[in-house]
Amino acid sequence: MASGFTSALLAGRLPIIMEVKRSDGEGAELMGERTIADIVGQYVAAGAPCISVVTGRWFGGDDDMLREVAALTDRPLLKKDFITREKQIVAAKEMGASAVLLTAKILPSKTFQHLIEITLSHGLTPFVEIVDQAELDSVIHPESCIIAVNNKDINTREREPGDIDTSRSLLEATIAAGTQCPVSASAILDPRIAAELVDLGFKGLLIGTGLLRAESISGWVQEFERHRAELRSPVTREASA
Repeated sequence: MASGFTSALLAGRLPIIMEVKRSDGEGAELMGERTIADIVGQYVAAGAPCISVVTGRWFGGDDDMLREVAALTDRPLLKKDFITREKQIVAAKEMGASAVLLTAKILPSKTFQHLIEITLSHGLTPFVEIVDQAELDSVIHPESCIIAVNNKDINTREREPGDIDTSRSLLEATIAAGTQCPVSASAILDPRIAAELVDLGFKGLLIGTGLLRAESISGWVQEFERHRAELRSPVTREASA
């Protein structure tokens, strides 16, 4: 059975987890004059089925951000941070999270698997982040996890532009692993690329910087939906066949 976070994403009109974060990997400010309430309000108005909150210090975050977002919306929330211990999972739930990020890259395989089990035992969704086949193979209970392909490299603190081909190359294997909800995460700036990823078969996209840097969040979403409609049209499909 799908979790509340997964169900909301799969059932939502818009397959985008919209992300609240203060800065990008290079430390550049993303919120400008906007408050967290401003951004959450725009995300909800745009149709976000779920919201990610970056509490990690790399991106200028803290736990108070998650508490504030939880008080502003009933959308399921992802706590995006480097989770390494059970007490962080318990705390995330108390703050209002429905899902927690578990990053395969930073965890020994046994610890990674243990934290997946702990997350599930506390009624939260493991949002597991992988970058290659070996990390994908280490995911246990994939049917209960969201498996997210990270298009950026945390070894460089996600300061590089990222490579969408990482998602494209791992999609088939990610689906075969058994997740109900394969997600492409990070480096998705262009609404056209976002639409192409969904058309390929991703059930969700995690987008923060692309939305926060857009001239208009609602305008970015409208452009995404336009490209998505074009890709689904019979004329477009016949032309690409």
